[in-house]
Amino acid sequence: MEECIMEKAIVVFSGGQDSTTCLLWALEEFKKIETVTFLYGQRHKLEVECAGKIAKDLGVNQKIIQMDLLNQLTENALTRKEMEIEEGEVPNTYVEGRNHIFLSFAAIYAKTIGIKNIIIGVSETEFSGYPDCRNGFIQSLNETLNLAMAEQFKLITPLMWKDKSEVWEMADQMGRLEYIRENTLTCYNGIIGDGCGTCPACKLRNEGLQTYLRGHVL
Repeated sequence: MEECIMEKAIVVFSGGQDSTTCLLWALEEFKKIETVTFLYGQRHKLEVECAGKIAKDLGVNQKIIQMDLLNQLTENALTRKEMEIEEGEVPNTYVEGRNHIFLSFAAIYAKTIGIKNIIIGVSETEFSGYPDCRNGFIQSLNETLNLAMAEQFKLITPLMWKDKSEVWEMADQMGRLEYIRENTLTCYNGIIGDGCGTCPACKLRNEGLQTYLRGHVL
């Protein structure tokens, strides 16, 4: 029974570059994959639609969990369209407690469907000032979830020590660079693919791509 469970994983999935790269990686590493997408009042519902399309393309189930409560508890530029996006040591696109809440709810759902491996595309190398993308937090929460539910979850972070150029390299090694480039939504202004080119998320994504392309021939 244990061997069967370890063959399954669930991916916290937004339809962005990082989570899609993790999903494609997971499809190579595990026999059965599920995805979970959170609807928390983000600026663009297109994000959820984008995630749904990718999940359908790749033939995986998508569980959508309503998390409007998060939007009621904190104000930030990702959930308040009237707020201008501002960069800083901690940008105002940071949603307080988001990864903590998402991973906790993902773990509850994972346990109900017999899954112990939970995959999320956070990175400490380029975490944009978001404290809940750091390895220390992930390791601490992993222990907490196991204690809280008397379970042996494994929080898996394939991108933890990769910068954006290395994430593009990972996509290219899987033969899916163009798919990720054309179909994912990273842009804070809700433009699929290369995005608006000016928001912080687009700059990070596109600079990483150009760095990778300069050093490699596709």
